[in-house]
Amino acid sequence: MPPSTPAVTVRRATDDDATALSTVLAEAFLPGPIGDWLIPNLTHRRTIYHRYFALMLHRGLHHGHVATTTDLSAVAIWYDRTQPPPPSSSDYDLAQTTGIYAHRFSLLDATFEAAHPHEAHHYLAFVAVDPTRQGHGIGSALLAAYHTTLDRTNTPAYLEASNERNRNLYLRLGYTLRIPIVLPGDGPTLWPMWRPPTPSQQAGI
Repeated sequence: MPPSTPAVTVRRATDDDATALSTVLAEAFLPGPIGDWLIPNLTHRRTIYHRYFALMLHRGLHHGHVATTTDLSAVAIWYDRTQPPPPSSSDYDLAQTTGIYAHRFSLLDATFEAAHPHEAHHYLAFVAVDPTRQGHGIGSALLAAYHTTLDRTNTPAYLEASNERNRNLYLRLGYTLRIPIVLPGDGPTLWPMWRPPTPSQQAGI
């Protein structure tokens, strides 16, 4: 995959990158409304998140497309939903990984899947930037590289934004809002978002 900007070179991740990238995911997602809902205790959350995101990285590497930067400061896990979806949570040993919080993770998966669009698209399951490197456009560059590929094949993208800051970023990247999701039990609001292919990029402009 080509460089997104002169400062950020994007490539496909490999198994050798898994430990570093799962750490980026765990630390980037540690604060936030979904984490508060999934695992209220922050100490427990950190321990479980490192196991959980190691599992998500393995799943993405073997069933999807994991993009990263040459310095491993950012990661995005995509799935091709023009094909049958990857294995469900029951197939990736969620209970052993998340322990007493497994019911919340299963509920999150089920809620997301119930709202998932049926149209063919690529699904951005996770995107994260090392907390010490955030705010420098690395995440936007990582996504822009993949969006260019999607535009060339006239393929839409879909994701769920977990907070207003990310939602506003995705709006600037060409995503539009769909009906919000509210997690059960007074959980947070999430924003499903859809990005149609961009004609100018399809034309090579």
